[in-house]
Amino acid sequence: MSSTTPWWRSAVIYQVYIRSFADGNGDGVGDIAGLRSRLPYLKSLGVDALWINPWYQSPMADGGYDVADFRAIDPLFGTVADAEQLIEEAHRHQIRVIPDIVPNHTSDQHVWFQAALAAGSGSPERERYVFRPGRGPDGAEPPNNWVSCFGGPAWTRLPDGEWYLHLYAPEQPDLNWQHPDVHAEFESILRFWFSRGVDGFRIDVAHGLVKDPELPDLRPEPADEGTARGHVEHPHWDRDEVHDIYRAWRKVAHEFPGDRAFVAEAWADTPERLAAYVRPGGLHTAFNFDFLMASWNAKDLRTVIDDSLAMLSAVGAPATWVLSNHDVMRHTSRYARQTVARWVPNERYQPEGPVDLELGTRRARAAAMLMLALPGGAYIYQGDELGLPEVEDLPETVLQDPFWERSGHTDRGRDGCRVPIPWSGTTAPFGFSPEDTSAEPWLPQPANWGEHSVQTQTGDETSMLELYRTALRLRRGNPALGDGSMTWLDAPAGVLAFRRDPGFVCVVNLSGEPYRLPDHTSILLSSGPVEDGLLATDHAVWLAV
Repeated sequence: MSSTTPWWRSAVIYQVYIRSFADGNGDGVGDIAGLRSRLPYLKSLGVDALWINPWYQSPMADGGYDVADFRAIDPLFGTVADAEQLIEEAHRHQIRVIPDIVPNHTSDQHVWFQAALAAGSGSPERERYVFRPGRGPDGAEPPNNWVSCFGGPAWTRLPDGEWYLHLYAPEQPDLNWQHPDVHAEFESILRFWFSRGVDGFRIDVAHGLVKDPELPDLRPEPADEGTARGHVEHPHWDRDEVHDIYRAWRKVAHEFPGDRAFVAEAWADTPERLAAYVRPGGLHTAFNFDFLMASWNAKDLRTVIDDSLAMLSAVGAPATWVLSNHDVMRHTSRYARQTVARWVPNERYQPEGPVDLELGTRRARAAAMLMLALPGGAYIYQGDELGLPEVEDLPETVLQDPFWERSGHTDRGRDGCRVPIPWSGTTAPFGFSPEDTSAEPWLPQPANWGEHSVQTQTGDETSMLELYRTALRLRRGNPALGDGSMTWLDAPAGVLAFRRDPGFVCVVNLSGEPYRLPDHTSILLSSGPVEDGLLATDHAVWLAV
């Protein structure tokens, strides 16, 4: 698993939302045993690494992002010994393993928070979190006007009158990163897992750890007048001091052999602010959410690509492209609207208009080829390679995401992209659980899930799965792809065409007209049929030149 350039500069990383990937013990919830059983599939797909959503001990108030013990695996998923075995087996398949780490907050069941509750107001135990007296004559008003990402106030009052901060659910109290204990604890957690062989970490809410110590009120957002985005200083998002934490973490990674890498989930309001996370000595990579949030429009996409590559190359970091994840509507369904809305950071995505999944699938195929041809690395969310759509009609009775309750049942939340994936067969659970189980999957699968299954798509050259397998095989074997540079080619409005050396061209047609391909020696891969040298609307092609 060695190379002349660090693996993470070009890696294709597969995101495993563990509870929905594969159920090994038949309880209807995905687990480590299920993931281990599917490692040969991931090897055949051609990915370089796995990012695994939180598997730590948790009351599961937010799908495991409320961690009670970072050094224990939740019994729902297995044990630390199971995790060690998974890491070892993945490495035998030449696949690296990157677990999630959640440093912004803990569970309210974490020993630190339980000690803080027991110790009372003004105690040293409370200093590890953000406790404050309330406002107003009797302290009955929250300390400030901050709001939770899940809706409602970001403060909860305790019976003793003090309030504590939670930028997410009340079960997820925010840590105080001004406290040395918090720094020491997380560096210890990193060492615990690095010593067990993990190859890096994905950092949840990497932009949120440091708060303005004055805790000022949020000011109203300036009206959007269509002007270019600029950076607005925020009291709890993307504060400059957060980078000191990651410089220390990078030093911890250097204590261990091999290329251990971090990827930041950092929402920043400009490409320059995002690039700050991956400066020399900081984190290695950061998700490129601007690419995910762009509309299906050639001009928008080109601007995002240019801005991202310019800012990241200025600090010597590779781009990391992404189309979907466990927090957003699946891109097959986002692209299934005639108008693909661009969306605003820190706001929930609102799709516009009726769904045309044939259109969405066609665009998703082209988008995958675009993403995998761009310089840098890429992330594939489980089921992207099957062309899974968002499940937009889950019964209200099964919704589990905190958004649903916290929004007063006005926001259905993120469950629609978290439905267990289909492996085989024509009826639920579609191979997700062992055949002899009677447990139903933790979220119900659509009746037509079988037509998207791995079994149905394997060997079908027109399927999304075989498109991904071929693209990843070509990418791995082509010296032009992965890390490096690109050059735009002249093309009409609505067409993206670029060259990567040696001898590779990618063309994506987002215009309303067929596009005549440039001179080439062969077609390496196309997202659909190419007739008479014409590339149809919403199609992509890879050419040898």
